Amino acid sequence: MFVLGPRMFALWRPASPTSRAQSTVALPLVQPDFLNGGPHKKHPGVTNLKTLQLPEELQKGALMLIHAAQVNSLADRARRLSNLLWSRKRKVEDAQLRARAKTLEKSLLEAEKSLNRDEDESQLEARIRKKVFYELRRTTYHWSPLRYDEELGVVYMASRLAGGYAAVKRALYEIKKRDPAFSPHSLLDFGSGLGTAVWASHSLWPDSLKEMVCVDSSGAMNSLSDQLLRGGSEKNNPLIKEVYFRQFLPVSPKAQSDLVVAAFTLSELGSCEEREEATLTLWRKTSSYLVLVEHGTLEGYQILMEARESLLKNQDKVVVDKRKPSVFAPCPHELPCPLHQVSVPCNFIQSYCPLPLPGSPERLQEKFSYLIMARTKIVGDIGSEGLAWARLTAPVLRKPRHVHCQLCCSSGELRHVVVTARHHGR
Repeated sequence: MFVLGPRMFALWRPASPTSRAQSTVALPLVQPDFLNGGPHKKHPGVTNLKTLQLPEELQKGALMLIHAAQVNSLADRARRLSNLLWSRKRKVEDAQLRARAKTLEKSLLEAEKSLNRDEDESQLEARIRKKVFYELRRTTYHWSPLRYDEELGVVYMASRLAGGYAAVKRALYEIKKRDPAFSPHSLLDFGSGLGTAVWASHSLWPDSLKEMVCVDSSGAMNSLSDQLLRGGSEKNNPLIKEVYFRQFLPVSPKAQSDLVVAAFTLSELGSCEEREEATLTLWRKTSSYLVLVEHGTLEGYQILMEARESLLKNQDKVVVDKRKPSVFAPCPHELPCPLHQVSVPCNFIQSYCPLPLPGSPERLQEKFSYLIMARTKIVGDIGSEGLAWARLTAPVLRKPRHVHCQLCCSSGELRHVVVTARHHGR
């Protein structure tokens, strides 16, 4: 997925909208040197990566730990865990549950009274209450927290290590590409799991990172993450230095990190209030960039929209850093998301090579959603010369003589643009 060039963006002529996404036609380019003489494949807006592979040391350590654990039915359990995490929904809020119960009770009561049965009122209420409880139990998503012990941690490693690494590295790479001057010295990874954010950030900024703090409530996951850093054995020295493990966030609100990451973490919190508090706490601890990653499902996307709204409202009572948050990616604006209004997730795809375990394919695709918030607004990045860039929100539809692009624009609108090689260059 990439962002489209500013000159092309500036030359669109909107047509009369027939839906939420406006249909537009891109006019011929005024300046043919948009790529500054470079090949079209080197378009400065390209932010997706080629097929990603785990670092060799990480893959060796993971295979060593998996083989040593000898988990029964590992492939089947890994598949089921992956399906569970992908289909996981948010816990229904108590207020929503009470409102649903009242509505259901009212409708059932009206239906019973319309039958004109001769029945004691207390007996009727008891029967209605029983029906309400039955319907709520039957139709409500039963959310429960996941507790990772060492065995489940190994299953998670086989299932999610490579995919999680691919999603986090793709999100972090956008910062690397669009803000090349950024050289983080410190990293905070909240809900660190197996430490994929440490490996991904180290692969992008190996020289500048001097301190990395991994926070995960599961001691077993922290232990596995530490063993992965040591190549699969507790006896070896860590391959990445200055990595520290905690089960709780640092208490001091003044302690900030240049880069703060929370990947597949907010979805594991039990209520909207908990997610909002966690988001605001992480923002307080952010010096430059806050990176949030979730599964590319409607649920994951909506969780990120909750976080985006909370941060842009800027109503945190504890103000440590007065610099206001701005949306760095993927949105080219800070207006309400047009996809959110039509309940369509904004997600992206990254190809990767899974762990070479029995039955694993050579390549897979990780579908994820992400949100990057910045302390300082980056103006005119990736060669945009201060003009607005649009974001592709769907795969480009290629035709023999033209391509169809669905774009999220800086105006906060979705637009459908048709581009041809004849009028716009390759």
